[in-house]
Amino acid sequence: MAIYEGIATATQPRSSARRVDRRLLLGMLVLNDILIVLTSFAVAYAVRFWSGLPFFNEGWVNPQFYAAVVLAMTPVYLTLFHIYGLYNPVNLLGGATEYARMFNAVTTGMLLVIIVSFLFPEFVVARGFLLLSWGLLVVCGISGRFVARRFVYAQRRAGRFVDRALIIGANPEGIAIAEQLRSAKVNGMHIIGFIDDYLPVGSEPIPGVPVLSTSASFALQIRLHDIDTVIVANTAMMREQLLSLYSTLDTFQDVEVRLASGLFELLTTGVRVREEGFVPLLVLNKTRITGVHLIAKTILDYTIAATALIVLLPFFIIVAYLIKRDSPGPIIYRRRVVGQGRREFDAFKLRTMHVDGDRLLTPEQKRELEEHGKLKDDPRITRVGAFLRKYSLDELPQLVNVLRGEMSLIGPRMITRQELEKFGKWQHNLSTVKPGLTGLWQVSGRSDLSYEDRVRLDMHYIRNHTIWLDLQILFQTIPALLTGRGAY
Repeated sequence: MAIYEGIATATQPRSSARRVDRRLLLGMLVLNDILIVLTSFAVAYAVRFWSGLPFFNEGWVNPQFYAAVVLAMTPVYLTLFHIYGLYNPVNLLGGATEYARMFNAVTTGMLLVIIVSFLFPEFVVARGFLLLSWGLLVVCGISGRFVARRFVYAQRRAGRFVDRALIIGANPEGIAIAEQLRSAKVNGMHIIGFIDDYLPVGSEPIPGVPVLSTSASFALQIRLHDIDTVIVANTAMMREQLLSLYSTLDTFQDVEVRLASGLFELLTTGVRVREEGFVPLLVLNKTRITGVHLIAKTILDYTIAATALIVLLPFFIIVAYLIKRDSPGPIIYRRRVVGQGRREFDAFKLRTMHVDGDRLLTPEQKRELEEHGKLKDDPRITRVGAFLRKYSLDELPQLVNVLRGEMSLIGPRMITRQELEKFGKWQHNLSTVKPGLTGLWQVSGRSDLSYEDRVRLDMHYIRNHTIWLDLQILFQTIPALLTGRGAY
């Protein structure tokens, strides 16, 4: 890119609407937290001393003392929330990470009360009151943040609480970043355009996101479009150009600069920053889904898989009889596929083809099979197999793979070692999660999808996974199977 010219010595006044939105959101969170703290302590006091529950022995009931404790603890908790980053814009609406910060802040506050009660024996607080207060604060605090997230997401769909972003570099990395940010509808960032020295001004590397100018006038574009965030695609620039860019951006005090790593395909699987000898290094996660979402996903997998296998036992017996009667051969077909960490395993399916079915293929069908991996009208499929495939019932034995820990209920579509090569630069991402019995591909067209669309959907799932996305896909799977659309 060119060396940056035409930089104004003073920045123009910026629109304050989005700054007001941020302050409004922060004020709402503080007021919400004050209400939660006061309500949690009040309910805990009422349950401990007024409920008459048998496991609460009569204790020292002094409303004035407990009122003083609550009034003292309210600013303490607000301070702890601030210390734990719950009012930092970077950490707001962070999902599981934000919930963990809330849990740690509440627990720290209770530990402080316990320590004070040990240091000052005259400071006696009922243990039942403390336990109830802690539980209520955790539940209500996390619930409050969850409700706040849903509120902000709704506002973002209406155009509020959204930052205007500019991407410097319309190279493959910059385009991939723009596509990812646009695919997440509630991420709080609207991509206005690109700055690039190689593509024509006005061209659109992706639909609706044009190249606004070259680097020579990018500062002017920041003012014209009231930009909040500048994202730099690192691989589009040399080191000297980056340093020149940052010195320019220093004149824009209200503009946040975000540097892409240059390793987009790897870093979208999740990273941790680790210091070695005061040198910050990025550590790639071997597993994309971690923390609370991993625990919830595991519980969901084992609970539903075990229950479904028990309920479907009569179905398996009937189908096994029909398969044996329809054509000779085994009931179960084993397909060698690649799982998490690129480990291979046998995925179980009900047999839907004739054992010697390849002899039924014409030369044209063989060529089509090699090119697309599937045939629209496959002569190898049995009569029972056609019914099973239409409603994806042939894949139900993979519930056993779920119980064995090889698959998940929801995930990317399972693939063979040969198919893995078609994922190209995204192979690492695919290997960080377990393949799924169903997934976005199942509810988005199944066999009607091109291979490129399958890769795109799988990568979208991996990058944006939450347990809520899993539940959404799970509920959408049933109508998708009943219609049989895209199955063959």
